[in-house]
Amino acid sequence: MGMGLEREKPMSSTLPGLVHAAGLAASQGRWDEAEQHWRQVLVLDPNHPQALHSLGVHAYRRGQLAEALQAMRAAHAVTPNDPMLLLSISVVLRDQNKPSDELAALDGALAIDPYFLPGLLAKGACLERLARPKAAAAWYRNALKAAPPEAHWPEALRSQLLRARAVSQHIGNELAAFLAASMGSRLAALTPLEAQRFREAGAILSGHSQAYTSQCSQLQVPRLPAIPFYERAQFAWVEALEASTAAISAELIEVLQREQSAFRPYIAYAPGAPLNQWQELNHSPRWSSYFLWRNGEPQLDHLASCPNTRRALEAVEMADIGGLCPNAMFSALAPRTRIPPHTGETNARVIVHLPLIVPAHCRYRVGFEHRQWQVGETLIFDDSIEHEAINDSDQLRVVLIFDVWNPLLSTAERDLVRVLSAAVQEFHSQ
Repeated sequence: MGMGLEREKPMSSTLPGLVHAAGLAASQGRWDEAEQHWRQVLVLDPNHPQALHSLGVHAYRRGQLAEALQAMRAAHAVTPNDPMLLLSISVVLRDQNKPSDELAALDGALAIDPYFLPGLLAKGACLERLARPKAAAAWYRNALKAAPPEAHWPEALRSQLLRARAVSQHIGNELAAFLAASMGSRLAALTPLEAQRFREAGAILSGHSQAYTSQCSQLQVPRLPAIPFYERAQFAWVEALEASTAAISAELIEVLQREQSAFRPYIAYAPGAPLNQWQELNHSPRWSSYFLWRNGEPQLDHLASCPNTRRALEAVEMADIGGLCPNAMFSALAPRTRIPPHTGETNARVIVHLPLIVPAHCRYRVGFEHRQWQVGETLIFDDSIEHEAINDSDQLRVVLIFDVWNPLLSTAERDLVRVLSAAVQEFHSQ
């Protein structure tokens, strides 16, 4: 024999060979052989995540839940960003009857990938088992949105997707009946056109219909025309507000100098929330706000710092929708920053901009229309229509933003807006 020559190891004794052999055996249903190969893999690499995960699955198939959980958690420690591992862990925890831990595992998977379809379905199923059908329906709706068209549903998930659709429709039917009962006799105070508008509003809230005009994340009032910008002359308070521009600007400058840290990122989604176009601005100070009213609640410390601004706003009939409006804030857009196209929460209100600091090269679009901010000249627009803001300058841009009622709604309709908004909150709090 020549010196320095060694016999080559069989492929099946190398790490790649063992992994291949284990996968092949499992695909052919030779579970004992697959498990033996995976144990050999761990001899060569004790932290091999695929081997740990697979051995956990084998233990789970035998009903050895503690052993399965230990192996899967070891795999997760090695590869913490694999949502499928956390889904497997949640299945074991489900069978151990540990729903809180199961939900925590699923939340971890969805924090990694908010569009992880098996995780969305599993969370809906867990909430359904916990007798929380309304919460389950919300996650099932998210799953149905994340799923491809029905013709392309993964076969392994088809039965779960069908269940998701059934539960979502059932809860939608319940919500529709609840909203109809909440509106009740108030519909009689409306004209036939207005009453039909709010019946359609209830249908949209319950998922029985969709909006065909503007796009709102909460209450959609159907059949309102999608008007990008309203004429300033339609609002009696505009002249007095614009006359207060200098006093409001002076208070803004004081706040920027004295309380700059009180400007907080406007976009602040929690981990696991689908970000879509907000990825770049999430928790970023490049778009920040100093709130005076927020979701209907006055921010008393900030209002105390801005008495002239407060008086000017209190002279305006701001929208009053419990838990949603009024809102009022100084909105600061940093240099070279773009707010991406988006839509608002409800077309029952319209948004007012009073520009205070406007460098050159700033622009604003609502739908098809482009406008320039002019200091002291209000812009009043429907934010349920896609809109975007751009600051291409090297300076800060600041506008005072607040919301007022859509002028096309009658007093009776405004009352029903409040009723519908409160009814949705009551329904989901039960």
